[in-house]
This record gives sequence, structure tokens and C-alpha cells, in this order.
Amino acid sequence: MFKPGRHFLQIPGPTNVPDDVLRAMDQPTMDHRSPEFGVLGLRALSSIKTVFKTAGDVIIYPASGTGAWEAALANTLSPGDKVLMCETGQFASLWRKLALRLGLEPQVIETDWRTGADVAAIAAALQADTGHRIKAVCVVHNETSTGCTSDIKAVRAALGNAEHPALLMVDVISSLGSIDYRHDDWGVDVTVGGSQKGLMLPPGLSFNAVSTKARAAAAKGSMRHSYWNWEEMLKANSTGFFPYTPATNLLYGLVAAVDRLHAEGLDTVFARHQRHAEATRRAVRAWGLEVLCRTPEHYSGALTAVLMPDGHSADAFRKVVHQQLNMSLGNGLGRLADRVFRIGHLGDFNDLMLAGTLSGVEMGLKLAGVPHQSGGLQAALEYLTDTASGVCDAQAA
Repeated sequence: MFKPGRHFLQIPGPTNVPDDVLRAMDQPTMDHRSPEFGVLGLRALSSIKTVFKTAGDVIIYPASGTGAWEAALANTLSPGDKVLMCETGQFASLWRKLALRLGLEPQVIETDWRTGADVAAIAAALQADTGHRIKAVCVVHNETSTGCTSDIKAVRAALGNAEHPALLMVDVISSLGSIDYRHDDWGVDVTVGGSQKGLMLPPGLSFNAVSTKARAAAAKGSMRHSYWNWEEMLKANSTGFFPYTPATNLLYGLVAAVDRLHAEGLDTVFARHQRHAEATRRAVRAWGLEVLCRTPEHYSGALTAVLMPDGHSADAFRKVVHQQLNMSLGNGLGRLADRVFRIGHLGDFNDLMLAGTLSGVEMGLKLAGVPHQSGGLQAALEYLTDTASGVCDAQAA
């Protein structure tokens, strides 16, 4: 059915791709063995380091984030190794399943999916592991299924306090380019990223930022792998090339997207996301609904997951919003299926886009017959207006 106007894609990724990034990708296919490609490759490889905030190596794969999960584990570990994982949501759960399929032994810290990682439980597990059987600690920085962010700096401190040699691996697929993250400063060994969220690109690129310690572990790991091999990639990457066919046009887009992030300023980007997240939470509360994340220090700047009132279907509500208002909202995943809807407010996004998104949610609640109070949009608009002067000051600086 024809629908006039633009579609509001407000899922937590893939996100809207800015026009200038689309135009950057709209190039003739390049010979990926040519000198010109080497220039592009080096620029892409060096620029992405600035978003991870690392001076070390970042490996780029033509793959989804799931591929980068596998690369992180397959390069550094051996079958039978124990990995400590905190199940903060559906994506942490999927990383656990992947570890099992690779022959690893996950030791899982359960949560109710309404907070970030349980740092105290991680610390206790590390302290108890006197034989150092745990070879890696795996944490999702921003859990896309729940809208909860974990304190990675605190997890690193737990490793240090326990004097534990395990690698620290972090998934930043939905926080890279949208929430402050510091690979080097926080002592992360492998960071797993993806292109389709805060980086404002289509799906198709994934990343491993790796420490010297991680590369040393990879030299000893015995898990069989070929496509994901770091050393083959890094050898070719030294001159800007790849050992197999890269996603050339996405690399054009990556360079443009990173340039765009720096033109705005990374700190300004992160503040923008936090501001839009707070405006969204104020709208949710004014509607009389409940934000899934119940711990303020774990609130996500990238998305907000909203609990539906008892007896009401999140999927039925989302269907009404999609059919009648031409807007896509994120669905509930795993144990949250049909219980929550997720509002993405990350990537290329501004105040008026948020206002349109929240207007659509408020209209949809009424159209779908979901019990709520009016005024959510107004609460968000008042917050955005009250904080607009600070945004202007930051942009002027």
C-alpha cells in the first residue's frame, strides 16, 4: 500500500543513513587491489580507531556484529576454555549461545534484564577463580534489547582488584558512536562493533579492536578458524588492503561517517544522545508507562525500552503504529517478546525527529487503545526547549 511522506525508522538499528554518507557510498566499484584502494583502506582503518578511542589495531570484517563476536572468541581462546558472561539481555544471551557452539564453557551471571552488568557478581566470580580457569570476561556495553548500559570501567577494576589475567571483551555494537566508550583507557582487550547503529551506516561492517594482550593470546589459542584470522588481516591491513574482497563502498561510507562524527565532536554526539534519551524517558513517565531499565545509572542514551501495561500486546501496538503512522518501533526480544517496544534515538537524529517520533508513539497509544495519560510529548518538548540553550552553546564552541 502506498504511504505518502517519509518512513520513520525508529528501531534501535539499523538506523537512518545520512544523505552525505549515502552519497559517499554512491561511487563506482573500485579495484580492491589498486593503489587507490590502499589509500582508502588506510584512511578507513585509521579513522575508525578514533571512535574506539584506541591507538591499537582495529580489524574490519565484511560481516554483521555476530561475525565480530565469533572473531573475538575464535582468535583468542581454545576449546574448553571457560568464559564469564553476564546475561543482561537477548544479545548477551546470543553471545553465550555462540560461545557454546564454539566449544567454550560459559559461566553465566543471570540478571532480570532490567539493569546493566552485575559488577559485584563479576568481581565475586573472579575472586573465587583462584585457578584462573576463566580466560575471558564478556560484557555487552549497551544491551540493545533492554536499553541498559553497563559500567565497563568498573568491570576492568574488578579484574584488576582480583589480579585476574582474563581477557576483557566488550560488545559495543549499539554504543559505538552514540555512548562514550574508551577501549584503551578502560583496558579492554577485544571490542566488538558494528556499522549499522551509531556509525550511521547500513549493515555489513563489523569490527574487532584488539589489545597487545589479545594478540598474544591469539598466538596461543587453538580454536580452528580461517576467515576470522586476525594476523592475516593485520598483515594485509598494514598497506591498506584486505586478504579477501572487502566491502569497498561501505568503506567509503565509513570514512564519511567518522568525518561526520568528528565534525559534530564526539563529546557533543554523546551529550546529544543522552539529552534525547532523557526527553524520551520523561515522555514515557508522563504517559504513565514504565521504562524497562530500572536503574538510572544504567540508562541507555541510544534507545529506550518501554513496558506495556498488563494485558496489552506490544506487537499489536507496533502494528498499528506501522500501518497507520508509517513508523517502525523496535520489538521485544527473547523473554521480552510482546512485552516491550523499543524507541531508537541514536545515529543521525535531532530534536524535531525525536518530536515526530514521540508524537507517533502518543498517537499510536490512543489508536491502539493502550491505557495511558496524555502529555508525554509535551513533557519531552518542555525538556528539549529548556535544554536547547546548552546545545547552542556547545555547537558554538
